[in-house]
Amino acid sequence: MARASVASASTRSDSIKGLAQSIAKPAYRRLLTAEPLLRRAVPGLIVAFLITICVGAAVQMLDQRRQTLANHAATLEAAADLVAEHLQQRGRADARAQDALNASLPSWGNESGRLYLLTNIDGIVSATSPSLAGALGRNLIDLLGPIQPLTTFGASAGVLDLTLPDDTRALATVRTLSPPFGQLAALEPHTRALAKWRSLSTLTMTLSATTGFVVLILGFAFHWQATRAREADVIYETVRSRIDTALNRGRCGLWDWDLARGRIFWSQSMFDILGMQGKDDLLSFGEVSTLVHPDDVQLYSLATELAESRVASIDHAFRMRHANGHWVWLRARCELVAQPDDHGLHLIGIAVDITEQKSLVEKTVAADMRLRDAIETIPEAFVLWDADNRLVLCNSNFQELHNLPDEAITVGASYESVVAAGSQPVVRNKITTGGPAVPGARTFEAQLEDGRWLHISERRTKDGGYVSVGTDITALKTHEEKLVESERRLIATVADLRASQQRLGELAEKYAVEKTRAEEASQAKSKFLANMSHELRTPLNAIIGFSEIMESGMFGPLGTDKYVEYCSDIRGSGQYLLDVINDVLDMAKIEAGRLRLEPEHLALEPLISETMRVVSGRAEEKNVTLASEIAPDLTLDADRRAVKQIALNLLSNAVKFTADGGRVTLRSKAVKDCLLLGIADTGIGIARDALKRLGRPFEQVEGQLAKSHQGSGLGLAIAKSLVELHGGRMRIRSRVGAGTVVLVWLPVMPRCLLPKDEAT
Repeated sequence: MARASVASASTRSDSIKGLAQSIAKPAYRRLLTAEPLLRRAVPGLIVAFLITICVGAAVQMLDQRRQTLANHAATLEAAADLVAEHLQQRGRADARAQDALNASLPSWGNESGRLYLLTNIDGIVSATSPSLAGALGRNLIDLLGPIQPLTTFGASAGVLDLTLPDDTRALATVRTLSPPFGQLAALEPHTRALAKWRSLSTLTMTLSATTGFVVLILGFAFHWQATRAREADVIYETVRSRIDTALNRGRCGLWDWDLARGRIFWSQSMFDILGMQGKDDLLSFGEVSTLVHPDDVQLYSLATELAESRVASIDHAFRMRHANGHWVWLRARCELVAQPDDHGLHLIGIAVDITEQKSLVEKTVAADMRLRDAIETIPEAFVLWDADNRLVLCNSNFQELHNLPDEAITVGASYESVVAAGSQPVVRNKITTGGPAVPGARTFEAQLEDGRWLHISERRTKDGGYVSVGTDITALKTHEEKLVESERRLIATVADLRASQQRLGELAEKYAVEKTRAEEASQAKSKFLANMSHELRTPLNAIIGFSEIMESGMFGPLGTDKYVEYCSDIRGSGQYLLDVINDVLDMAKIEAGRLRLEPEHLALEPLISETMRVVSGRAEEKNVTLASEIAPDLTLDADRRAVKQIALNLLSNAVKFTADGGRVTLRSKAVKDCLLLGIADTGIGIARDALKRLGRPFEQVEGQLAKSHQGSGLGLAIAKSLVELHGGRMRIRSRVGAGTVVLVWLPVMPRCLLPKDEAT
């Protein structure tokens, strides 16, 4: 029972946790609760802050660049207007172009490196400011670039951002003048216009980088501090676990007696020793006093001595009452300690359960008496010497054998004095060589004076002495203990192997059951689809066919126009149900991987035209305009039926969700090694949060208008699956109230590279 209780106590790891909680302040406990959240949140906040700084700096610099260019463009336009007006006035009085241009420039006209070019009526540059010899005599179009509207439209073209023939980016504007002048061109290079912006951008980047670096350093410091805190927690848990294990395994109880308040803390192991139910609250002085045996210690007197500092430490054995009623022997070893943050004194120490030791001492005394009696009754002489060759124990046969007086065999007598006081009755020694040799031991036969042979065994004891007479059974006991331990380990190993074998068997059985269920479910699905294909399609074909015959009046009129309307409704509903069944079967084949593509070389334009003829009827009913813009000679290697179904499903969806009077446009062109097919409509559009759901089976946009349209929700899913089977990709771009654009990339040849999303 004692071993079982010790094993149970060792499994607990909270023996001293209550002491730590009682010492810790409430704020520390709240910090322990919030610390994991802070550890996870702070790095994310730091990263978000750094990203915000970088994005803000980039946006600010781009906005400043835009504003700088806009300001310079406005200034350039104003300067061009002012110079053009002055030239118009001077052109009538002074026909010399260079003088007129120089006189027309305001004082601020040449700021930021602006360049003015004045041409004659033939478009040849006749004057520049500042002087630019390479521009004189050249055509203005050659200097500005052949493709630009400035020389054609003049002031109405405004200020344009051009790349000059020498690859220089510049702002430029042109004013058309009256003869004798032709046109005035004003230019301002980007490098001069953006000089101040680059300086501000450098300052902004420096400030952002400095701020980011400081925040990053703070983040690393927080990370290092958090890592140190985690390591401290691990160390604390490890130390606490080891102390708990030592207390539980050592049958020790931790005491913390607050003398000023009269409150006592016990560890959980102390409650286990006394068989009591543990609790986190501190014990009162009276509760502990009732458990202590009054004959062993008086707690009131002890408390007085401790309070008066007459005693600084305690090492005392006493008894305490167990929960079952019996007494438990404890040995308390405590020391008086003054806490740095508490003015009161604490008696801190441990109480060790020595019940077994007390019992062992009593048993040892009894065993010693029995041993002496047993040694006295054996017929051989027996003697035991200690490490200093002093007598420990001998029987009367040994005394008679050596004819020793009583005063010579007192405990502690030296070997030399015993030998000197006695006689040597040994006549002949015979060494026995049989059996294994044991270090420090020997076995021999001794022939005595009366003719008897004694089998004498001598062996060194563990403390350095030796024992004579008797059989040395130390090795046997050691071997026996090893056999018991080996047997226990073997039994545990066999039990583990059996448990593992049983678990493996259970797992194998569960796997077989689940596999059977999966196969049965697959078979049931296949049977259901086959039955639906046969049982539903056959009557639906009959319903559709007969309703068409009745609607056309092949065998005579029905008699009432309402019947014709009903026949039309029957035919439409049957066709709708057949389309839904076909979509479900197609989707099932695709998901099961049973749809096999048969690629062939296709011309796209005839295939799309055929598809649009199928959809044109529905479009005419809703007054929706169908238009196609297909580049000629587009071909690809693909499955004809699959490509046709992709276009048909997308066109049908576009017509369905486009209001009366709307427009559906289909465009196609070659992009690298792929073919791009785009279908745009002016329909109701799709909300951003609903786009991610489109393309899944049975998914529809849950708008008010969408609810009034029938559909299985499989059209887009089938189209997307067929596109992906070809190795292509489908993307949807939409805005509510503006319409939807579906883009489909199909590889012209197998394994072509699709364009990236950024290129779309």
